[in-house]
Amino acid sequence: MAPLSKAHTALTELREDLTGEVLAPGDPGYDDARTVFNGMIDRRPAVIAQCENPTDVVRAVRFGRDLDLNIAVRGGGHSVAGSALNDNGLVIDLRRMHSVTVDPAARSVRVEGGATMSHLDRATEPYGLATTGGRVSTTGVGGFVLGGGSGWLERAFGLAVDNLLGVELVTADGRTVHATDEENPELFWALHGGGGNFGVATALTLRLHELPAFAIALLLYEPEHGQEVVRVYREVLENGPREAGGAVLYFTGPPEEFVPEHMVGRLVCGMLLTYAGTEDDMRKVAQPLLALPHEAEVVGAMPYADVQCMIDDPPGLRNYWSAEYLTGLPDEVVDVFCADARSMPVPTSSQHILFPYGGAVADGPAEYPVPYRDAPWAVHPFGVWEDPADDERAIQWVRDVREHVRPWSTGAVYLNFIGDEGEGRVLAGLGSENARRLMAVKAEYDPDNVFRFNHNIPPRDPKGRPAAH
Repeated sequence: MAPLSKAHTALTELREDLTGEVLAPGDPGYDDARTVFNGMIDRRPAVIAQCENPTDVVRAVRFGRDLDLNIAVRGGGHSVAGSALNDNGLVIDLRRMHSVTVDPAARSVRVEGGATMSHLDRATEPYGLATTGGRVSTTGVGGFVLGGGSGWLERAFGLAVDNLLGVELVTADGRTVHATDEENPELFWALHGGGGNFGVATALTLRLHELPAFAIALLLYEPEHGQEVVRVYREVLENGPREAGGAVLYFTGPPEEFVPEHMVGRLVCGMLLTYAGTEDDMRKVAQPLLALPHEAEVVGAMPYADVQCMIDDPPGLRNYWSAEYLTGLPDEVVDVFCADARSMPVPTSSQHILFPYGGAVADGPAEYPVPYRDAPWAVHPFGVWEDPADDERAIQWVRDVREHVRPWSTGAVYLNFIGDEGEGRVLAGLGSENARRLMAVKAEYDPDNVFRFNHNIPPRDPKGRPAAH
C-alpha cells in the first residue's frame, strides 16, 4: 500500500483526469455504487472509478497499480460471490460504458463492457436478430460471455462464447489489446471461458443470428405431479428440435396475475418451454406438456427481449447458488430432483431448476475451455431469500442438492452458476487439460495476478511453474 500522502495526491489526480466520476467513502453516491445483486455482499472499496471510456479504464488500472491496490472489475455486478467488489481496494466500474452498435449486414454487434443483457437484446430486436444471452436482463454482458454464457437460445445458437468474434481488453500493465482469431489468438482462446482473468474487457463483438419469431409455453402444475412433468419434458427436449429450450423449475408461487390464488405463496412446479421460432411450431413441440393436467398457462408468441425479463429478481436479496452437470437424466435422477424440491425454503424467491443442454451447445467448438458442453442436463439450485435468519437453511439446501445428484455428475461445471467453491471447482469449470494452457496465458498478460477477484487462474509458465515477475 502506498503512503497516505502519495495516495491522496494520486486520488486527486485521478478525479481530475477521469472523464467519469471517482467515488470514495463518504462521497454522495458511494453506497449506491457499491451495492451489488447479492445482498449478502457488503464490501467497502477505497475507490470506485466509474469509467466512461477505455482511456478512463487505462488510467484507473495504472492508478491501482501505482498504489498497489487490489483491483476488482464491475460490469453487471451479478456474481454470486460478489467479485465486482473488494474491501479497501479499487473497483473499476464499467456501467457507464453500455453502448451497443449493431451491424445488421455483418450480423454482428459490438457491446461495451458495462452493458447488460437488456441493452444488448433491445438493440438487436428491431433487426430480427439475437445472440445467446443470460436469462436475467440485468446480467452484465462482459462477465456472462467471458465466463462461457448459458441462456435460452443456446440449444439453437450455441453458448455465448461460441459467438464471440473479438474482445477489446485493457491489460494489467495498462495496455490496450485486441483479441480475435487472427490477432492475439492464444489470448482469444483463453477468453472463451477464462473469465476476467486477463484484463478489463472494454468491448466485445458477437455474432448475431436471425430470430424473426420467438414463443413460449409457461405451465404451472401441482408439485405432486412434478415427476411426470419432468419425464415428459425430458422426452420432449431429447427428441425435439434444437430451437426448443427452457427449464423445469420449482419455486414459490408469486402474486402475479397468471398465478392462481391457491398457488400463491406455496411450492409450485413450473415448466417453461422456449422456442426460437413461431408459436405454431412451438405448440407442436409442447403438445405432450400441454396435455398434462395443469393449473395455469401462458402460451404464445412473445418478444425474446421480454422473455429475458421474466425471471428478474430485484437487487439486494440474499443469494447462494451452485450447479451440477449430469451425464444423463434417468428416472432415478428425476426422483432425486423432485424430492429435493420439498426441502427448498418456501416462501422465498429460491428456484430449483433443471436445464436441458445438447443441440448447438454439444456441437460447438470442442477446443474452448468450457468442459461442460457435452452434458445433456444441468441441475441449478438457485437460493434467493430475504431474511438473514434463513441463511443457514437456504445455503444447506443448495449444498444438499449438489450432494444428492453428484453420483450422476460429469464433474464439469459452468463457473457463472457458482460462487467461491474452491480451486478444485475452478479447475472443473475450465477443464484440467486446459488449465496449464490458461495459466500460461495468464502469466503473459497478468503475471502479478492483478485480476484475481474472479474464478481465479494463477499465472504459471507452460511447464506449470509460477510465473517469474
